[in-house]
Amino acid sequence: MLISIPDILGKQEVADFRRIMDAHVWEDGRSTAGAQSAEVKQNDQLPPDSKVARELGNRVVSALLANTQFISAAVPLRIFPPLFNRYTQGKFFGEHVDNCVRGDHLTGMRIRTDLSVTLFLSEPDEYDGGELIVKDYYGDQRVKLPAGHAVLYPATSLHSVTPVTRGARVSSFFWIQSMIRDTHARRMTYDMDLAIQTLVERLGRNDSEVRSLTNIYHNLIRNWAEL
Repeated sequence: MLISIPDILGKQEVADFRRIMDAHVWEDGRSTAGAQSAEVKQNDQLPPDSKVARELGNRVVSALLANTQFISAAVPLRIFPPLFNRYTQGKFFGEHVDNCVRGDHLTGMRIRTDLSVTLFLSEPDEYDGGELIVKDYYGDQRVKLPAGHAVLYPATSLHSVTPVTRGARVSSFFWIQSMIRDTHARRMTYDMDLAIQTLVERLGRNDSEVRSLTNIYHNLIRNWAEL
């Protein structure tokens, strides 16, 4: 399941993020990579334990939790503190898979990484290259979204970032442990929720069939949720 979610952050908020990030010192992105990823990772990142990274990360999480499409798609149980990276000319991230478990030593949080998220903080015309490529059953999915938009995809996927040949690709990246562990079950509840919202627009929230489907939707989540 690869889902694009628009407008997690507005343009003014993206500009504020970039202003703060540009004034901060960056470090080698391999400091948070696993053994396999470190061999194919060439980028910069904000020091993950720095005050600025934590404050910006909290703002990202607040924006995510206010976004109904994100909640429907991810059904989040835990969100790993967002990290921030930058790819300048010649930087890339070769094909890799994310660690199955991530731990944050500052908070003690440990999560199973069900979903990977990239929140774009550069406009597509600010850089060439830098596409996120996610391998799935239907072939390679190439992703390059407007600033403030995010993409969710299975953390089990092999993925990469193509070399940047001009400009700078700036983004936030992080992981989610979903209440619904099974990818297919999570996709079904998301599709059902979208269908229900379409029916609400046509029939109204108090239509009997809408109420019935909403009841089924919540009972499916009740059945599958792990807390």
